[in-house]
Amino acid sequence: MGEGILKKIQIGIEKQVDEFLDRVSEAGLQCKNGLDAYLKENMEAFGMSLESIRETEHQGDVLRRTIEQELYRKTLIPESRGDVMELLEDMDALLDRFTGLIWQFEIEKPEICSEFHDDFRELLQYSVEAVESDVLSCRAFFKDLHAVSNHIHKVSFWEKESDKVSTRLQKAIFAREDLRLSHRMHLRFFVKQVDRIADEAEDVADRLNIYVIKRML
Repeated sequence: MGEGILKKIQIGIEKQVDEFLDRVSEAGLQCKNGLDAYLKENMEAFGMSLESIRETEHQGDVLRRTIEQELYRKTLIPESRGDVMELLEDMDALLDRFTGLIWQFEIEKPEICSEFHDDFRELLQYSVEAVESDVLSCRAFFKDLHAVSNHIHKVSFWEKESDKVSTRLQKAIFAREDLRLSHRMHLRFFVKQVDRIADEAEDVADRLNIYVIKRML
């Protein structure tokens, strides 16, 4: 195994980083469950998904702050600390995106035509896959820099797949001239919100790639 950022520091910090990344990964799955429940009009299950993802977000925030405090308090990895902090904040922002999406469904309650359900599910699936590839890339960054390349290229793949579905879905929505323009625009807003997660995951991967290059020099 190659050298990772956390290779030479306490196992406790490495465990906390793993737990934090677990929360990011779990948020994606909970978001999928929430969307599926919403589309099935199972509001009880949707409410449970909302509560679950809120708790996951809280746990992620606590873990991120604890890791950051430990890095500063014990002056660990000073040469890489800035990059690590930015990476943790970027991943936390992706977790927040999943939570925010479910909250938007709760608040705005969009009326999604049944013919669009499968595309919405597929779109979110690709965004979740993009974030999961980020999670795997981050785990490698902290443990084995040479393994980052095994995962990071997949983020762009999933982002492109997300773009394809997003474009297709928006075209289908605006082809429905029987729907009010305001309704179509509301649906497009939610399409963009889901697609945005994959876009931001790609941005995180781009920055992570730079961090890796810096460590390799």
